[in-house]
Amino acid sequence: MKNKKFKILVLSDLKKDTNSTIISAVSLSKMINAEVDLFHVKKPTDVIASDSQLSAMRTLNQEQNQSRNKIKETIAPLNKAYNVNITSNFGIGNVKSEIEAYIKATKPDVIVLGKRSAKVINLIGDNVTDFVLKMHEGPVLITSNKNEIAPETELQIGLLNGKSQVFNQAFSEDVLANTTKPLKSFNLVNSKNEADDKNAVNEAIDYVFEKNDNTIKKLADYLEKNHVNLLFVNRADKADAAANDKSEIKNLINNVNVSLFITGSTQKLAV
Repeated sequence: MKNKKFKILVLSDLKKDTNSTIISAVSLSKMINAEVDLFHVKKPTDVIASDSQLSAMRTLNQEQNQSRNKIKETIAPLNKAYNVNITSNFGIGNVKSEIEAYIKATKPDVIVLGKRSAKVINLIGDNVTDFVLKMHEGPVLITSNKNEIAPETELQIGLLNGKSQVFNQAFSEDVLANTTKPLKSFNLVNSKNEADDKNAVNEAIDYVFEKNDNTIKKLADYLEKNHVNLLFVNRADKADAAANDKSEIKNLINNVNVSLFITGSTQKLAV
């Protein structure tokens, strides 16, 4: 596994938080020995407003040139600053269809998305993150622009409802090796009695929160107080129904200001 070159795909709308998202992807790439690829996509209706075929073709060509230039302007300084070679591509069409086709064609190991304020980065008005989590079985990194993971940033990792699944990912050990602080495990339980049944993570500092309407807010406060900037989140599937379900993950995305590393399904675990 150590010799494998992993692939990271960044999905971006090329808006103001794009740099932060790419920097976090670059930081991850340096931890796990991965190449970084950026994909940008637009709806035709955002590009072509005229009914004239000739005018539409002219506008399409202009948009393609503008997109190439904007992507180049975005990644060139980052390539230089971090000594990387970020590749890129873009598409015009149905956004989810374009993303699905690109994922199938490039087969990334990790997909990176950014988020802004209380809303996941949105390429088309629908929740692209939900779509990506549904179709991509591998890990998904959702970055926080308020707490980016730059290559020079000291990594402080938290585990949500930490279990062995986190450590079975193909490159989790490489990520975990980049933190010098003790891991912090944040466990959400239905009752205090349930806390005793949780699988403790060796050498981790454990925090237990009883589930109620204020649990996520309290968790967000503890993450900030403990300077956690990357939270590992197990994704629920048939093999691990006790892991965090979709509603819990969505709640986290919308309410915590740290980057979330959502693990791949158990079908994608390292052998």
